[in-house]
Amino acid sequence: MLVKPQNTMSAKIKVVGVGGGGGNAINTMITDYNIPDVEFIAINTDAQALLNSKADIKLRIGEQITRGLGSGGNPIIGRKAAEESIDQIHEHLAGADMVFITAGMGGGTGTGAAPIVAGIAKNLGALTVAVVTKPFHFEMKRRMDAALKGIEELKDKVDTLIVVPNQRLLETLDESIKFIDAMRKADDVLAQAVRSISNLITQTGLINVDFADVKSVMSDGGTALMGIGTASGDDRAIVAAKMAIESPLLEVSIDGAKGVLFNVIGGKDLTMSEISKAADLVRDKVSQDATFIFGASIDESYEDKLEVTVLATGFGMDYQTGEFTLAGRSNYDKNVQLNSSNITQTNTMSNTFSEEELDTLPSFMRRRPK
Repeated sequence: MLVKPQNTMSAKIKVVGVGGGGGNAINTMITDYNIPDVEFIAINTDAQALLNSKADIKLRIGEQITRGLGSGGNPIIGRKAAEESIDQIHEHLAGADMVFITAGMGGGTGTGAAPIVAGIAKNLGALTVAVVTKPFHFEMKRRMDAALKGIEELKDKVDTLIVVPNQRLLETLDESIKFIDAMRKADDVLAQAVRSISNLITQTGLINVDFADVKSVMSDGGTALMGIGTASGDDRAIVAAKMAIESPLLEVSIDGAKGVLFNVIGGKDLTMSEISKAADLVRDKVSQDATFIFGASIDESYEDKLEVTVLATGFGMDYQTGEFTLAGRSNYDKNVQLNSSNITQTNTMSNTFSEEELDTLPSFMRRRPK
């Protein structure tokens, strides 16, 4: 079924970063991305990390159990901290139509607290979407095991779960990239997911989407897959669309999707023909019975570049979030641009990491603050 939305409606959207990884992600969204008309909330057990947060609301949880010193990388502590602060979390999420929860799975606060936060949001009636990362292969097995357990717990608490596999992301990057820059790329992908979905709802564009349309695809949407492609020059729409649906970030094919959100962002020269060609290419890859929602908007800073984001939902919560082998993906261009063209990296990173930021680093990168 093809849905061509015509009208927009106001929806209250809140973006919650849980733990060190989630906090870093929303800092990236605020600093480097234009995501208007949303409220940012940082939730952490680490008081120092919250001091560095750019969020509108900063909520320290588990004051009795952690005393503001972090979870020590223990998801059990993270969960207990959230349970201790349920009333405060409830207060800050109340009234939201849609809640995004972003976190790095594998650490303490993000892994343990994110499912609690998600459960509160969904019980309040908000469309609840989690966008989380899965660790790199080189990280400790204990961290991956914790991440997978946290992802399983999230499945029962959200409408839609988007898992960004850091290892797949690493495969798209130049081998010479610095570790810190690679971590920022992970933040970029989380930010792009939130921006693409929220902008569909809040921004007036060439083709508009309202909250009800997005909800029809994402409510009880199960595990979702996301791909992003950026291209310029001749056939840029087709190239970007192919990049999106063949992205290494998609751990399986989108063929089985029951719902698809498709968004195009381009410069002033973006044409309806380009939107149509890109939409046709994506739509042909999914079932004719799938609900297909698409939007398009202009960002003058894109100039000749065009970005396509595809979010495929409806795989069910029994979809496995473990490891996959992608047949036919070996020729994917590793130089695909995963971040939009209007980003200027302005934030800097200190050599000293907070307790929760340490949780987002692999073991060999960890150096405790003096």
